[in-house]
Order: sequence, then C-alpha cells, then structure tokens
Amino acid sequence: MQLTVCESTTMSEASVHQQPNSLAFMESSCGSGDNVLSIDPVLDTANESSEEEPTAEREEETIGHVTAKVPAEHALSVQTVNPQRPDSLSVTARAASQSDLWTCQRDGEVNLRMEDSGLAAETPLTVHQLFTSTVKKFGNYTAVSWKEGEQKKSLNYIEYYETCRTAAKSFLKLGLQRYHGVGILGFNSVEWFIADIGAILAGGFAVGIYTTNSPEACQYVAENCKANFIVVENQKQLQKILQVQDQLPHLKAIIQYKGALKEKRPNLYSWDDFMELGRDEPDAPLDEIISSQKPNQCCTLIYTSGTTGQPKGVMLSHDNMTWTALSTGRHVHLTDATESQEVVVSYLPLSHIAAQMVDIWVNMRVGGVTHFADPDALKGSLVNTMKEVRPTAFLGVPRVWEKMQEKMKSVGAKSSTVRRKVAAWAKDVGLQTNLRKMNQTSVADPTSLSYQIAKKLVFKKVRKALGLDRCYRCYTGAAPITRDTLEFFLSLDIPLYELYGMSESTGPHTVSLPDAFRLTSCGKELPGCKTKLHSPDEYGNGEICFWGRHIFMGYLNMPDKTEEALDAEGWLHSGDLGKRDQNGFLFITGRIKELIITAGGENIPPVPIEDAVKEALPLISNAMLIGDKRKFLSMLITIKCEVNAEAAPLDELTPEVVEICKKLGSKATRVSEIAGGRDRAINAAIQEGINRVNEKATSNAQRIQKWHILEKDFSVTGGELGPTMKLKRPVVAKLYKEQIDNFYKEVSSPTTPDNLLPPK
Repeated sequence: MQLTVCESTTMSEASVHQQPNSLAFMESSCGSGDNVLSIDPVLDTANESSEEEPTAEREEETIGHVTAKVPAEHALSVQTVNPQRPDSLSVTARAASQSDLWTCQRDGEVNLRMEDSGLAAETPLTVHQLFTSTVKKFGNYTAVSWKEGEQKKSLNYIEYYETCRTAAKSFLKLGLQRYHGVGILGFNSVEWFIADIGAILAGGFAVGIYTTNSPEACQYVAENCKANFIVVENQKQLQKILQVQDQLPHLKAIIQYKGALKEKRPNLYSWDDFMELGRDEPDAPLDEIISSQKPNQCCTLIYTSGTTGQPKGVMLSHDNMTWTALSTGRHVHLTDATESQEVVVSYLPLSHIAAQMVDIWVNMRVGGVTHFADPDALKGSLVNTMKEVRPTAFLGVPRVWEKMQEKMKSVGAKSSTVRRKVAAWAKDVGLQTNLRKMNQTSVADPTSLSYQIAKKLVFKKVRKALGLDRCYRCYTGAAPITRDTLEFFLSLDIPLYELYGMSESTGPHTVSLPDAFRLTSCGKELPGCKTKLHSPDEYGNGEICFWGRHIFMGYLNMPDKTEEALDAEGWLHSGDLGKRDQNGFLFITGRIKELIITAGGENIPPVPIEDAVKEALPLISNAMLIGDKRKFLSMLITIKCEVNAEAAPLDELTPEVVEICKKLGSKATRVSEIAGGRDRAINAAIQEGINRVNEKATSNAQRIQKWHILEKDFSVTGGELGPTMKLKRPVVAKLYKEQIDNFYKEVSSPTTPDNLLPPK
C-alpha cells in the first residue's frame, strides 16, 4: 500500500488512503387535465433503506449555450488542482493507520480512499473547485428556476455562483466562525441552495433541518453543530427557533427567506437584508478562506432521523460530495448541458442527503437545471409542476409512487368498460415486454406491433399525464418499495430503478440502470465503490458493507458510534442484510436490528412478511410484525386514510379503500368503523389475506397468529414514522403496549374468536 497526496487549493497536504492489499475482499458486485397525482405531505423525506442507522445504532428546451469564464476578480479562488498525484507522502505525513480514515472533530481531516486507477483515482475537488469548473463550462446555462406567482424566474450558473459568494460574504460579515453550522429549516428553494453553498464557501457547515422537527429537535441539531446562523423559511419555522433561542449560545442571527418579517428583533434579518450585507464586501477575506479549504475536510452535516436515539451528525467532506456526484452522474449516464441539458424537479426535503445529491451536486456536475416545486407539491401540485417542467430524471420515494398508483387506479375504475379492457391489454403487453427486456431474453421485442399499439394508445398518454414524457430515468429509494408497485409501473412502460445507500455513504451506493436492473433489486454499486457481505449465512445473506470515497468522515463528536459503524479495516457496516444473485445484483433481505428472534429461537426478518400482507390487502397502510422473545407472531395493522395539511391521519378512509369496502360488502367510510374488529366483512377479508400469506410461510414460526386494526394510521407527526417514512418500531411498541400484551395473554390456543386461524 502506498499513501499519496492530493492537493488542496493552497497545495497543502490532504492524506490519501488506498484500500489495504491484505483485505480479503468479497467479490465486488459487478457485478388528462385530471390531477393524476395527489400526494399527502407525510414525507419530510428520497433503497436508502437504512441510510440513517448503521449498526452503530444504528423539449428539448435549450437554455443558453455559451461557455463562460469565471470573472477575473475571482481568479485566485479558481485554482486548478494538480491532476497528478505524487508517488509518496512527504516525511512529515502521518503514518498510515485505519484511524486516519475517520474523525469526529469538526476541524479534522481524513485520508481519502483513493485507488491507483479508475474513477476512484480522480483528482479530489473542493466544492468551490467543482462550482467554478461548472461555471467555466456551463456559465450561461440556466442553473436553477422557480415560479413566483405566474412569473418564472431563474439564475444561470454565473449568477448562481456570484449569488452564493454574496451569501458567503454576508455570513462572514455577521461573524460565521470556521467549522460552525448554518442551519437551514424550510422547503426547497433557491435560497436554500444559496444558503447551503454560501455556508460551505465561507468555511462553515451546511446543516439541513427537517421541517417537521419540533422546537426541541431543532435545538438539539443547532446546538450539536454549534450553529452561528439558522435560515428559516417562514414565520412558522421562525417560531420554533425563537422558542429555543435562549438555549443556543452560538447563535448569532436568524434569516427568514420567505414572507415579510412580522416583527422586528435584534439579529433577525429578511433574506433581502441579509444578502445586502455582503453585496459590497471585499472578496479577499472570502478568497482566503476558500483557498485554505481541502477536499478531505468537512463541509456538510446530515443529521440522521434518530429513530433509535438522538440524531447523529454525519460528517461529509468536500470530496464526499464532489466525487459522489461525479460517480453517480457517470453511472447513470447523465449528459453534459452542452449536449442536452438535464432537468430535475426539487421537492424532496433537502435535509436528506438523497435530495441534496440529486438536486444540488449531481446536477451541478453536468450543468443541469433544477426547478423548484411549489411548497404544496406533496399535497397535489407536484403533477402540475412535472407537466410544465418535464424533467429528464425523477426520484420519488416509495410513498410518491404508491400515491400515483392509487390515483391512477381510482381514475381507471371510473372509466368505461372498453377503456378498462384496452388498458388491461396494454398493461399486459407492457409488463411482458419489459420483463423480457429486463431478463435480456432473445424474444424481447419493443418494436412489436402490439407494443407499438399499446404505446400509442396508453403508455404515451400516461407519461404525458404524469409529466414523465421525456423522463426515462425514474428512480425510487429511501425505503423499500413493493413488487406490486414496481410491476404496476413496469406494465405502463415506466420502469422504476431502485437505488440504495445511506447518509453515511453520501447517498447512493448501488443504482439500477435501464440495461441492468431486476425487480426488487437495488442494482449494482457505483464505479469506484466496493461491496462485501459480512458473515453470510447458508443462503448467502450477510451484512452489507461499503467501501469507497463516498464513505463519511465520522459522526460529529461521537467516536464510539463512529467506531461501531466503521470496522477495523475501514468498511462501513450498513446494518442491512442482503445477498447477490448470480449476475451480481444486490437484494436487501432484512435489517439486522429488526430481526425477530422468537421464544423458540427462530430468526425472522419482519419486512418481507409485512410487505406480503400489504400486497395481499391493498386497504392496509402500515403493518408491524410482533414476536421478539414471544411464542408466536402477531401484527398491528393500520388502514389507509386521508391526512390533513400537517400530515396527521384523519378518520376518513381514502377513496380507494371505500371502493374496496363496498366490494367486500361493507358500508364503512371511516377508520373508526373498522378499527378494533368492528366490521365483520373487513375482518373476514383481512383474515383471508393473512391466511394467504401464511400459506407461503417457510415454517409454522413464521405464520401470523393474531392481528389488530389500530384506530389511526402511523405518521411522522404521530411519532411512529421517521422523516424518511421508516417505521420506528420501539416507538410503536411503546405506544401500543396494551394491544401487544393482549395478544399474549395466557389462552389455551393462540387464536381468538375475532380472527380464527385455520390449522395448516
């Protein structure tokens, strides 16, 4: 092994670490006017199925085409990094050790996990170097766009860069300290981007805060990152910070970027006033800070959802962000703006790494344009934005795709008999054609007459109605998605490509591709990254571990947690169980910490059983399997319902469920009419569905013996779900302890009169 140097903008040393030759690697995975989409706002979210909890806890619209030069007055801050790495470190370099791969200190530096060849050997860049490179190549291309009322506004890359510099100078004038946080609390906007990048350029940390956070949760994040500033969207978010302001000793100012200030307070600024502060400031102080930055220093903190304790601050370096953006863009074959400009819609919460990586960094790498959705995107306006913008790539969390599916099914059910028959025929053609294409069989023929007719009659119209008519990169991630939803969209000639990763891997680790995907697989890893399966069992299931330049620096101020996440050889342990098929596709099979170990000693992953129940019973929203240290399995069930503006579940059933109830002979329109076993017709239908699932169980221990319908659905606001919609099992277990205990009261048989289980 040889350590080499990558140079920072001041040519100072940033350590580089190559993967130890002594490691016994597992082989790498080579391997129509109708509102079609109305999504409830339960997402403060983009399989990153475990991105927050490792084992530790774990139409061609051309917009500009002139290549621009960076303004001469900033030439000093656009230094070129030497593309050649010296053969060895100077004698003053630190001795190589695994601990050099991580740090928990805010001003710490790490060895970069570089290789001798391939994408992992690419020259490390700071955020500023990436940005200025983009400005040189794509300066006059539109970078960001949004609407204010009916007026469309935009910034090209030159304007975008200059505005970020102005924000950075404003932060510095107000006293931003090196390696201190700038919290950003609000919905996606150009101001969010500018605050984020401005904070990084000024030497601070960009810190997204979930908009659903309570004042106390905001206080924890702000204090943990020693935030000097918090940028809030509006009065609602401002009030959260004002409630805890006295508990934030490092806080120097608050900036509100939407709406007029309703009161005057010391150190409270409107966005315009804040930006004005830096407008005439000299460039030298900022350029000095920029020139001192290194690729292996921290620039961003991503706070985990804290589903099993306090959130952890995931430290991401400049190289984490810039290199991961490069690798991702290359892997999914994005095109540079000079050839054809990529367009994405920003609507998923930017406090999540997936949204940041797609909306800010990957798009910056290729000179793409990011259009900001309206704040009510997830309440129904997203489809209108999609139809207007027509993105070339789109990332949706499973809940987004599920709501699209539900809405289309609801609209389809009201169509004429002829239309329904045509749609059913087309979907069958679409599914079979795409399955053959996926499996790369010789009989796959997308030019067949039946496919072409189906495409003209159905597929093109569906894509246009969804705003996906020029989008051939549709992704899903952040949580598991059911096979039913994948096949539904595949039948409409809209393949959904799964991706998987973690905050700790700067977002993506594996991504499926149009010419390399399998249903329910999350694909193969990014170029320059490696995967191994730790301690695989007889079926090939092992803990998924990551290696690459996308691996985080460490958890801020948490060395113990960091050492739990990174093993002695520097591999990141995801806490997820997975296996590969013979073609190298990675499949997530469970979560180590979620494994149920019954009283009889059988290990049971709950998610496959929960997904099977939800697939068998479309009226079910959430299901949680119970049985750890118990004699048999039981399940808590919630029913799909409407939600209010705050994403809290309501008593009204969704239209889809009302229709299902009618078909089953039930008149129920409210959850309260079903919960607790009050509706015999629904009870019988649920039991039949569970029986079907039980018939496929691999053993008696994996059969669901009892179940209970809860009075309300799980939600972020209720505490049962995390910001990325992942189930908080300990919280649910505590909230519904009485119902769970009732399952296991001493009885002669593990069946009840309400849901008798026929013998197997």
